[in-house]
Amino acid sequence: MGVLEITDDNFENEVTKSSEPVLLDFWAPWCGPCRQIAPVVEELAGENTGSAKVAKLNVDDAPNAAQNYGVSSIPTIMVFKDGEVVDRFVGVQPKARLQEAIDAAKG
Repeated sequence: MGVLEITDDNFENEVTKSSEPVLLDFWAPWCGPCRQIAPVVEELAGENTGSAKVAKLNVDDAPNAAQNYGVSSIPTIMVFKDGEVVDRFVGVQPKARLQEAIDAAKG
C-alpha cells in the first residue's frame, strides 16, 4: 500500500479512528535524520500492508497535529493503537525496533 500522507485534515480518520495500528513518522523535508529514516519507514509500509498503517506527517504542513502530540524534535515516530499513543521514539531508530513496536500494537 505504501506510506500514507497524513495532514491535519485526515489525521482523525486515518490515525485516531483507525481500526489497525498506525506507525506515524513526524518529519520535515529539511531534516537530515528524517531523510535518513525515510527508506526504513517505506520498507515497514510495504511489509505491514493489511495489518498496520505506516504514515508520515510533515510538521511544516500539519503543525496542529505535531503541536497536539508535543512533537518538539524530529523525526519523532509514534505508534497508535485504538487512537492512543502506545509507543514513541525520537530520532533515527533501527528498523527492527520499529517493527517490534508495530507487532506489539497488533497483539
